[in-house]
Order: sequence, then structure tokens, then C-alpha cells
Amino acid sequence: MGDFIYQAVLRLPVLLIAITVHEYAHARVAYYYGDPTAKAQGRLSLNPLVHLDPLGALMLLTVGIGWAKPVPINPYNFRDYRSGLLWVSFAGPLANFILAFASLFLLRIVRWDFIGGQTLFLLLYVQATINIALGVFNLVPVPPLDGSKIFASLARGPVLAFYRRFEPYAPLLLVVLLITGFLGRIIWPVTEIIKQGMLRILQFIS
Repeated sequence: MGDFIYQAVLRLPVLLIAITVHEYAHARVAYYYGDPTAKAQGRLSLNPLVHLDPLGALMLLTVGIGWAKPVPINPYNFRDYRSGLLWVSFAGPLANFILAFASLFLLRIVRWDFIGGQTLFLLLYVQATINIALGVFNLVPVPPLDGSKIFASLARGPVLAFYRRFEPYAPLLLVVLLITGFLGRIIWPVTEIIKQGMLRILQFIS
């Protein structure tokens, strides 16, 4: 029980940063493409409280996979519908990957032999891992995840038509994949592969 509480306390600030950066990136890129919806609703903000979804945060704390409150967008406001939808959807996962890479970079260049250094080291390591996992999870092409919007922005013709017919049933599929642990068995190995890839890159630049 004590270990679980310690892990939860360690994860909490990391999760708040991860979901805030993720949702802020969506809102910022949407605003860049001409949609003021998120800004008008106070979501173009780095305040974690405006992005917090209680159930999603609980899932993140307990099983490591969860969600924030989705940023509202109106893609019909975009100057270019398909390009806007693609980059707004990809912005969140990309922000998580960048934050993870920055965390791993700090782990390599900073000396940790000071008071509190071990805790800070663990925080950065957990931050890198969770941000990669969150990015990978959101790239799964199942609604309402970001990957579904990326897929929809790229798909054409019969493929897109089939996907639209599948959409109403997708949230149920996502719940089943989460409950059975099937999604976790894919996400965590992919997360580790990406993390090792980032570490290999850092070997050449730091």
C-alpha cells in the first residue's frame, strides 16, 4: 500500500504536466489554423485544472493509460480542413514526445548526486515514460482518440466511408481493449521501443 501511494504521488505532477502540454498543444495549433473555439472556452491555457478529467486522471494514476478533457474544436473554422484536422490532432501526441525527449536529455546531462537528486531523477524518468505512453495511446486510430482524427484526415473514398460507419461503435471497442488489457500489451512495448530509440539518438548529441 505504501509503495502504491508513493507511485501515485510520484506520478501526479507528471500526469498534470503531460495532459496539460497535450491539450494546450491541441488548442494552440487549432487557434493557429483559425479556430478560436478552445480559446473562447478558456482551454488555450497551461493551467492543468481546465484540462483535467477526473475519471481519465484516475485511470492514468492506476493503470498508466487514461485521458484528459478533450479540447473543443470546430474543424470547419480551419483555413484548410484536412491539413488543420491532421496537425491539430497530431499536435497533442507530438507535444508529449517532445516533452519525453527533453526529460531524457536532462537525465543524461545533469549530475544527480545532490539532495533530492534521486527523486528528481525518478520524476524525469517517469515523465519520459508516461509522456511516450500517452502519445502512443492517443495515436491509436480508434475514436475518440487523436489517431482516429489523423486517420480520418488522411483516408479517402470507400475507406473513409467504412470508417465513418464504424465510428459509433468505436468507444465501446476502446473500453473493451482497455479492460482486457490488450491495448496495454501493445502500448507498453511500443513505448519502450520509442524510449530506447530516443536514448540512442541522445548518445550522439549529448
